[in-house]
Amino acid sequence: MQPFVYEMPAHRVIFAPGSIARLPEEVQRLGATRAVVIAMPTEKRFADEAHARLGDMSAGVYAGVVAQHVPVEMLKDARAHAEKVGADCYVVIGGGSTVGVGKGLALETGLPIVAVPTTYAGSEMTPIYGITEGGIKKTGRSHKVLPKSVIYDVNLTLSLPPHISGPSGMNAMAHCVEGLYAQDTNPIVVLMAAEGMRALARALPVVVREPGDIEPRTDAQYGAWLAGLVLGSAGTAIHHKLCHTLGGSFNLPHAETHTVILPHAMVYNRDAAADAMKIAAEALGVKDAAQGVYDLIVRIGAPTALKDIGMPADGLDRAAELATQNPYWNPRPIERAGLRELLQNAYEGKRPS
Repeated sequence: MQPFVYEMPAHRVIFAPGSIARLPEEVQRLGATRAVVIAMPTEKRFADEAHARLGDMSAGVYAGVVAQHVPVEMLKDARAHAEKVGADCYVVIGGGSTVGVGKGLALETGLPIVAVPTTYAGSEMTPIYGITEGGIKKTGRSHKVLPKSVIYDVNLTLSLPPHISGPSGMNAMAHCVEGLYAQDTNPIVVLMAAEGMRALARALPVVVREPGDIEPRTDAQYGAWLAGLVLGSAGTAIHHKLCHTLGGSFNLPHAETHTVILPHAMVYNRDAAADAMKIAAEALGVKDAAQGVYDLIVRIGAPTALKDIGMPADGLDRAAELATQNPYWNPRPIERAGLRELLQNAYEGKRPS
């Protein structure tokens, strides 16, 4: 067995339908009295409901999360608002972008976060943050950004449309896959990653077909929770490096980019991480893990090609070059020619051979 170090940061999770009702209790546990509720305009209704639940403990709503990848300019605006209202806690309601803003604020101010995820991003369970400045997305790790409490209320995901649910779930799937072969993986992470993949693979086709069905939604949320734990514990490799590059430098949509890149990143690492790919294939119930992931993407109607989500063809060379700079650890050496081929296949949406 490979030697390992396993560290589990302290965090609190409430997982139950209707658990948003416990939001005031969770804020009170932190000793906060001026919680600002942060959300995107599209999820302001959830933020307004949270504001009403918090009553005197609420410092109001900031619904100014209008971009992905946490541009530094948006982060400055959010911080200015939080300081103006005297916030002593951040309640973030939404997906990865909203959680990312909360993390950026916590990193700068040290104030605690209560997270209420409404997608399957999983970032609420990780100490990983990312901030984009000057077209470059910079990531880091700090326990300061890890939410103190996470409330998983499946009822808040029922209105998530299929075209968002599918890629969001594949984003979580990517966390699980890379957790199988990341540098800091360990037996517990592998168990969580395989279970997360099983849950997501069985849930997502039903979620996009019957979005109002609470049982598959709960399964998907369970898989996303596990995926977040995996990402926070084991770290990342070439898949996430490429997605951070494409998102930060080309402003591609976050979940859709993860969806398109994942099977091709798996092909890149297939021989160097053969044991991990075998576990992934077993979890998916397929012979080849990369092909199984690609076929799942097609089945749920999610995008398969970079060209279909806004990637310019003349940007592929630059993306390959950027991805070789300050590379993340990866089981296969990072080679520009190999990455360029990976990106070309992803651009065209080819099924892995």
